[in-house]
Amino acid sequence: MGKVLIIDDDVQILRALRALLEREGYEVLVTIDGTTGSRLCKEEAVDVVITDILMPEKDGLELIIELRRDCPGVKIVAMSGGGGGLGQEDLLYMARGLGASDVLCKPFSVAEVLRAVRKAFENRP
Repeated sequence: MGKVLIIDDDVQILRALRALLEREGYEVLVTIDGTTGSRLCKEEAVDVVITDILMPEKDGLELIIELRRDCPGVKIVAMSGGGGGLGQEDLLYMARGLGASDVLCKPFSVAEVLRAVRKAFENRP
């Protein structure tokens, strides 16, 4: 079906999303930080990246900028629960402006995740 990379410093979210997307037939890679995520995206020919916004080491906004430059064909779904001084909506608005094709507000439903991933695959170049 395609390759999805999930980047989030919350291991429970990684496990849940991985299980969900693998059941749907996607090949799934996971990592807990943006630096490794950026490297994996380049090395593994990833189709879709799902990334958290607030992470240590390299945040999701910085990662989106880097992926737009280095992996222009990848579709990006940004997710956030807010925090860090900005509201959730502000962070996701910024993510869209930087190149995320879709956004998810935590907590999100299974249906919302599947919709975002399917939409990303439908809109690939």
